[in-house]
Amino acid sequence: MTYGPPAQTGHPHPSGVRAERAYLDASTVAPLHPSGREAWLTAVSEGWADPRRLHREGRSARLLLEGARESIAADLGARTEELVFTGSHTAAVHAAVLGTLRARHRVGNTVVMSAVEHSAVLHGTRFAGETSLIDVDRLGRVDVSAFANAVSEPGVALACLQAANGEVGTVQPVGTVSEATRKSGVPLLVDAAAAAGHTSIDPHWDLLTADPRSWGAPDGLGVLAIRAGTRWLSPYPDDDGTEQVPGSVAIPAALAAAVVLKTVTAQREQLGHRRRELTHQIRTAASAIADTEVVGDPDDRLPHLVTFSCLYVDGEAVVDDLDRQGFAVGSGSACTASTLEPSHVLAAMGVLTHGNIRVGLPVDVRPEDVERFCAALPGAVARVRTMLGADDL
Repeated sequence: MTYGPPAQTGHPHPSGVRAERAYLDASTVAPLHPSGREAWLTAVSEGWADPRRLHREGRSARLLLEGARESIAADLGARTEELVFTGSHTAAVHAAVLGTLRARHRVGNTVVMSAVEHSAVLHGTRFAGETSLIDVDRLGRVDVSAFANAVSEPGVALACLQAANGEVGTVQPVGTVSEATRKSGVPLLVDAAAAAGHTSIDPHWDLLTADPRSWGAPDGLGVLAIRAGTRWLSPYPDDDGTEQVPGSVAIPAALAAAVVLKTVTAQREQLGHRRRELTHQIRTAASAIADTEVVGDPDDRLPHLVTFSCLYVDGEAVVDDLDRQGFAVGSGSACTASTLEPSHVLAAMGVLTHGNIRVGLPVDVRPEDVERFCAALPGAVARVRTMLGADDL
């Protein structure tokens, strides 16, 4: 079954051909899965009431909410009581960071993290504490030895390491790093925003955050899991003592997220194998373009992400050319693309930051769309180089 944004005609390309749209920007926001749409409509009809009320409508809403919490917790390797819903992934990350720093303020306020963490982690830490950034190699993988040394220093209240990078796809050594954090008595926050729903999550974490949008669920929900025994205090004003984070939960979003995660988790091996083959095809096509660097680990990576950078081009110009041909792709930092700033991830890796193109394959991606993209890519890069007068460089 094919789903996601409906096919539509775009602006005519110089060739005069109106191409069918292909959404290839599912690095952070995937198209809504059909099972999620069905679950959403069910919850809108049956779960609209306040789940704290004791009447039938309230009990019905509460059953849907608790069922969603139990299902997502199980798929992420957490207990139901450890899972907290927030209004967004950013809110979940900020709650994790700020709540841990509040609970461990007597220890210190330093947060150790890789230099390629999601911008929400970086901003949350800089808002409330001191940041100790650990270098990564050219594949985007953190220096384990340096990380271990940093968490052993006095004053460290929290360590943060993503499960995998949402821009270049490189999987991080969470299990190895967790050995060092446990030895030093420092809780480890693992951000699984890019990995959840696409690959298995290493269970060695103390706090975990996830973004349902990345696995094909609707907007309006973030996921935070806090292991039993982890010191954490809500950084928000008391809200009648009923919730760890303020505000109510969008029950339709929670139910849809649970249903979609259950569906894609069951199909993860099959979907991962298929998309790995297609991303390999894209990596090969990009590598064949002169002065182009494909970044990230070629093997130990997420199955659906590809990032490459081209010399002598402007990334946004290439994105625009491809968009007019019917392809939606990304450029710049995956978590701050709207700023059009060079990617802090690529800069930390020491690779080319300009002319950056990021491709994220949704689970329903069609092989023929990837073939069309690979065929269109060299011409798009060539046209931009010509436009910039860089043909002969």
